[in-house]
Amino acid sequence: MKNAEGEDIVSQEGSNKIWNYHPDLPLPNSPVFHFPPRFRAVLNWFIRGWLSVSAITIWLTLAVGIYNWLQPSLAQWSMHAIFGMFLRNLFLILTVAGGLHVWLWAMRNQGEQLKFDSREMMRSNGTFTFRNQLLDNIFWSVVWGVPIWTLYEVIYFRAFDTGLSPAFQFSDNPIWFVVFFWVILLWKGFHFYWVHRFLHWPPFYLVAHAVHHRNLNTGPWSGLSMHPLETLLYFSGLLIHLIIPSHPVHFLFHVYTLALNPALSHSGFDALLVRDKRRLELGEFFHQLHHRYFECNYGTPEMPWDKWFSTFHDGTEGDTQRTRERKRKMSRE
Repeated sequence: MKNAEGEDIVSQEGSNKIWNYHPDLPLPNSPVFHFPPRFRAVLNWFIRGWLSVSAITIWLTLAVGIYNWLQPSLAQWSMHAIFGMFLRNLFLILTVAGGLHVWLWAMRNQGEQLKFDSREMMRSNGTFTFRNQLLDNIFWSVVWGVPIWTLYEVIYFRAFDTGLSPAFQFSDNPIWFVVFFWVILLWKGFHFYWVHRFLHWPPFYLVAHAVHHRNLNTGPWSGLSMHPLETLLYFSGLLIHLIIPSHPVHFLFHVYTLALNPALSHSGFDALLVRDKRRLELGEFFHQLHHRYFECNYGTPEMPWDKWFSTFHDGTEGDTQRTRERKRKMSRE
C-alpha cells in the first residue's frame, strides 16, 4: 500500500501467519555499535531520532517546556506543589496513553494497518483486574505508576532545589550538555536490561512482573501497567541524577522516556498514520516479540545487550525456535 506521495506505508503485511503486520525481518541491531562502523547508517539513525519529529524530540521539547513553565520549587516542602506535580503527570499519561488508545483502538482511525497482532483487547477474562484488559492497565498505570513516577520527581527536585544533587548548566559545557541526552538513552538501556533480567527471576516474576506480562497483546495503557514493586525498580535508574551532574531538563527527559514512551512502544502499532502517511514511529516490534515469547529482547533497541548476551530475537522463525529451546532449558533447571 502506498501513500499520496507514492511511498510504501506497509511492508511484510500478512507475510507471517503469526502476525497481522511486522517490519522487514530480520530485525537489525542499533548501527551505533556495529563493527566495522557503518557511518551512513549511524548518521541516518541519528537524523531519524534527533532531527525529525520523533519520540525523542517530543520528550525533549516537553522536558524543556515543563521545567521552564510548570515545575514548582521544592526548596521548601509544599504538599500543594507535590500534588500539582502529580496532577501534571496524570494529565500527561491520560493525554499520551489515553489519546493513543482512542485514536488506534477505540476510533480505529487506521484500522488494522501497521497493527502487529490482529487480536483485540481482552474482556471477560479473569486474568485481568476487573476481568478487562483495558481497565486493568489503566488501574495499574494510574493507581501505582503515576504516584511512584511522581515520587521520583519529588526526590530529585527536592535534592536539586536544596543544592544536594550535583548539577551543571548549558553554559558550563555546551557540548557535554547536548551529548548527555544520548548518554541518558544508553544508561536507560543498560539499566532496563539488567532490571528486566531480574524481573524474570521466577520468584520475583510471580510476585510482580507477571502483572505486566498479562498483556500478550499490548496497547498504549500496557506500558506502565506494572506491580508497584516493579515500578519502583523500573524508575530507579533516575537515581543516577543524584550522583552524576546533570540539569533538570536532562532529568525530565529521562523521566518521560520511562513514563510516557512505553505508551508508544506498547501501542501495538508500528507507526501512527494520518491520511495514510507515517507521522510518528510508535511500537517496537522488538519489544512486541518479548511479550509474545517472554525470554528474549529484555533491553531496548538503543543498546545491543540482547545481542551480546544471546537473548536477541530478530523476529525470524529460527530465533523463535531458539527462544523456545532456551525456555525449555530454563524450566528444567
